[in-house]
This record gives sequence, C-alpha cells and structure tokens, in this order.
Amino acid sequence: MNDDNRWHILTRRKFELQIVDAFKYFRQHRIEPILIKGWAAARLYPPGVHRPFVDIDLAVSSADYASARRLLQSKDGSGLNIDLHRELRHLDTKAWNEVYKDSHLIFLDGAAIRIPSPEDHLRILCVHWLNDGGVDKERLWDIFYAVQNRPEEFDWDRCLRTVSEIRQRWIISTIGLAHKYLHLEIDHLPFAERAKKLPTWLISAIENEWKSGIRLTSLHICFNDWRALSAQIRKRIPPNPVQATIEMEGSFESRSRLYYQLGTMFIRAVPSIKRIYGMIARKRDTN
Repeated sequence: MNDDNRWHILTRRKFELQIVDAFKYFRQHRIEPILIKGWAAARLYPPGVHRPFVDIDLAVSSADYASARRLLQSKDGSGLNIDLHRELRHLDTKAWNEVYKDSHLIFLDGAAIRIPSPEDHLRILCVHWLNDGGVDKERLWDIFYAVQNRPEEFDWDRCLRTVSEIRQRWIISTIGLAHKYLHLEIDHLPFAERAKKLPTWLISAIENEWKSGIRLTSLHICFNDWRALSAQIRKRIPPNPVQATIEMEGSFESRSRLYYQLGTMFIRAVPSIKRIYGMIARKRDTN
C-alpha cells in the first residue's frame, strides 16, 4: 500500500468516527440529522477508488436548525467539522418531511446513520454539482457512481417526478454530462436519448470552466492580495452561466443565460458589498 492510499484510508476513517460522534451528539439532544454528499456519496464508490471530502454535511429540520447551530458552537460540538444545512435549501424542492420519511438508516460502527433515499440523494448530488458551476470534473464521479451503483429497486419516477420539469432537465442533463465525459452507460435508462442531447451552451460553459484553472474563492480570503482579488472579481463578471441558471431556478432550454446572470449578480451584490465594507471598516479600525 502506497502512502497516498494509506492517507486516504486514514482520512476516511477519521471522518467516519466523526460522523458517528455527530449523530450520537445530536440524538442526545433529540435532533435527527440526515447525512448528505461527502461520505454518503463515497460509499457508492468501488473499493480502491478514493473520494476525498473535507467536512460532514448534515441537514436538519428548520425547527431544529437554531438548536443545532448552538450545539455546534459549544465546546463539545465545535470539533465535529460539520457543515450544517437548514433542510435542503436550494438543493431540492421536495418537502423535508417527505425526504425524511423516505430516508434510510445504514450502520457504521454499530451506529445508525440516516441518509436520503437513493432517488433523493441523486437529485441532491446533481443540483449541488450544478450549483457549484460544474467546475469540479472529479465530483462528477459522484453522479457516475450514484447511477451506476444504484440499487435494483431504484425508481426513476420517484427520482424525477417529485420535482418540476425544469429540475428534471437539470438532473437528466447532469447524468448526460457523466455519460459524455466519464462514459457512464445510460442506454438502458428511460431518458437516455434526452440525456445525450445536451444544450450547446452547457457543454461550452462546463468545458470553459475546466480550462480556466481558476477556482472560485471567497473574496474575503484574498482581500489582502490584489492580484488574487482582481482575478476573483473577473471570474464573477459575468457569473458562471450554469451556477446562475441554478440559482435563478432557470431552464436549460432558455435561449440566453443573460437574464439569469444579471439576476444572480443583483442577488449577490448587496451581501458582497456589506462584507467588503465590513472588512474595510475593520481594517481601518485596527490601523
């Protein structure tokens, strides 16, 4: 076993222990989370294929969210490395109580870990990848293995027909991208022909992102590095067309991305200005 494999195995094991601790901790306080992305996606990868992740994504009900945040800010919860979600937010439109009802329990070190149904999780993974602008080709493997290694009882109607036709197209297109770029076998799927007919703008946007070599970074991280800051500003103008379409609940069939890009610029402008102003004010006060 080489050092890279050993490192991946040890890192995964560390996260597994943290996942078990997180579920035990929340359940002690009568909060039942659902684990999404990360380890929940990695469990479908074949042996020997490593899927790195940097945190633990847990979704909780809106009613439990404030309490869960307080728990994570406490001494006992601060070291759990959790990215907490208030339900599924933009990642899915299916009602939380329905997602919870359809969720499954799997066992890790004897602890019951709640994950979404395979149908729900595939939707979540697809929308999450698109909402990141499709910038990470490696993460497209999440969709590849979620489809390839889905259980025999997987129900495509349950996966697709619980959301709008716009979102159905998002999911089918992402599967089509996994087919185009990762050679996922889809001929046996009921929507195979539609998945292969990808919008030209989507292919162009994805390939341009992969060629750019610049990853989106929070502006406050590079605030003191003018070169990095200017590169990040240029990357945001115009916004990534894939991300803008998802954020605006837009259609992949629309003839132009401009409306969605302008809309997402407007939505982001006020919070960004406030953050930058706050950083300038803090820097001024410390001088």
